[in-house]
Amino acid sequence: MEAGGGSVTVEPGDSGVRLDSFVSSRAGISRNRAQGLITDGMVLVDGMPAEKKHRLNTGEKIAWELPPPRPNEVIGQPIELDVVYQDDSLAVIDKPAGMVMYPGPGHEKDTLLNALLDRYPKISGVGGTGRQGIFHRLDRDTSGLVAVALIEEAFALMVEQVKDRKVERVYTALVSGDISAERGTIDAPMGRSRGNRKKMAVDRLAGRRAVSHFVVTERFGKEFNLVEVSLETGRTHQIRVHFAHIGHPIVGDREYSGGTAGKGLGLERQFLHACRLSFNHPLTGEPLNLHSELPKDLAETLERLRSQYKLPLGK
Repeated sequence: MEAGGGSVTVEPGDSGVRLDSFVSSRAGISRNRAQGLITDGMVLVDGMPAEKKHRLNTGEKIAWELPPPRPNEVIGQPIELDVVYQDDSLAVIDKPAGMVMYPGPGHEKDTLLNALLDRYPKISGVGGTGRQGIFHRLDRDTSGLVAVALIEEAFALMVEQVKDRKVERVYTALVSGDISAERGTIDAPMGRSRGNRKKMAVDRLAGRRAVSHFVVTERFGKEFNLVEVSLETGRTHQIRVHFAHIGHPIVGDREYSGGTAGKGLGLERQFLHACRLSFNHPLTGEPLNLHSELPKDLAETLERLRSQYKLPLGK
């Protein structure tokens, strides 16, 4: 994000619009970023600070300032990335399992963000402090497609697409047990676990809406099912929590299966892969349909199961 600012007089057609929404649209930034600027006093209404929920009135003068990005404490590292798509405003990366998205305690380097900052240094201030253009995430041990906005305008528009559920995110997962239905929907609100704040859990009283749709694509006796999961919402650990909740935890998921799901398969991580990402390009509107094949460890696990259960490959 470049430093700068702007001002505009409210026209009748914008009367009644929330201040944060208006600034987001006019400044070409995300709504969260606009709210941060308002909170920091960087947005004025007729020369005075205002609340983000302020409703505009015709004739008001709205002025905003975009400060330069704060110095980025995360250092870029020359880590090889599998780039599936790239242009001047957007990139899609095929993230390997074991790579953490952001630096944190115990993971100060060798993260996806370190690699992205080395390859795309201009993302440093995109989306505001701490975002660096990333508008959706994958768990450390989940592999697959991750998109990152390289400029502020693309970030703001992609955040809106995610919010409006116009981004299709599809995962391949191997779950324990045999799901009776061929397809289904898991509609179970989620929040922080009350027993362990580092974990998520189904919480029907105080949780946020969480919906996952699934189709069973292969069955391995009564022991395992291969499923394709599409997310209607994107809560932290959503797929893992949802399938554990219905009694079919993700194979290899030590955190939500008690370490027992698929223990004999030899997997070192959960069998969960972000295989498809579909959305309209934020600037051109062009439909993008991106795919990622199963990585070697998951593909070999499937081959062993198909051999064990005498199923032809790909069936």
